[in-house]
Amino acid sequence: MSFTLFADSRLALAKDSLAGLSVGDALGGRFFVPGGRVAPWRDDLPPGPWEWSDDTEMAGSVVTVLADARQIDRDALASTFAARYDPARRYGAGAVELLELIRSGTPWPVAAASAFDGQGSLGNGAAMRVAPLGAYFADSTSRAAAEARASAEVTHAHPEGIAGAVAVAVAAALAARGRLDGSRPAAGRLLAGVAAAVDPATEVHRRVRRAADLLGRPLPQVVAALGNGSRVTAPDTVAFTLWVAATRLDDYPAAIQACVEAGGDVDTTAAIVGGVVAAYGGVGTPGGVPAEWLAAREPLPPWLP
Repeated sequence: MSFTLFADSRLALAKDSLAGLSVGDALGGRFFVPGGRVAPWRDDLPPGPWEWSDDTEMAGSVVTVLADARQIDRDALASTFAARYDPARRYGAGAVELLELIRSGTPWPVAAASAFDGQGSLGNGAAMRVAPLGAYFADSTSRAAAEARASAEVTHAHPEGIAGAVAVAVAAALAARGRLDGSRPAAGRLLAGVAAAVDPATEVHRRVRRAADLLGRPLPQVVAALGNGSRVTAPDTVAFTLWVAATRLDDYPAAIQACVEAGGDVDTTAAIVGGVVAAYGGVGTPGGVPAEWLAAREPLPPWLP
């Protein structure tokens, strides 16, 4: 099915994805306990407000730039990241250093390329914030991939960091397209579509292909093969999150629960999964983001469009 999306429809899809991302981020973060461990899932969820982290703040900047420019303007995105970032939102040390450089006037290509002794970051930060972008470009996976690459390059010069962003954006685009078509994408087909869009020379690509081979396998086996974000890298995070999203695309609560049960970088894995699943299921609908979960999440910043 071919279709044309107008700007307001694109933004509505992106906002639903951002809602799912932010709820996953905020709820996932509530399961961290002292010592870097993750508490077991429980059905009686912790009371709100659930505070969101840097995942949501940076995703909000992506949505803001899309609302203004209808594409990723990398200079504008870098400026927005630097202007909006609040270190209290649990930014990693590398992200703080990079954003402080940009805030002080260092051009973003120089700042991004200087990370990790000139290798560039292969972290999961570009992937964690990009699902709303994919939903915005639901009518074109090639456009979603290109814009995701542009969004990643502002902070992640390493091919793996870029590949992670492309993978998540394409997954969200396919999910949102399925919503518009009225047809749930089959898990294998969704993962194949993602793999086709990702640089085949990357470990992210290899693990996404591996994720497709693990459909139907139990969660612990999948974590053992793909990771759970505990290394905070794109290869260790993205394929796992897309396996969860692909297999639980019509059940947002089950998808977030799987992230918590897997352990690791739970707020980020739940943010990625939440953004992709909400691109398909929406908010306050059967299988989408539960209204009571959205109400428990801390309000989003007033500067969002």
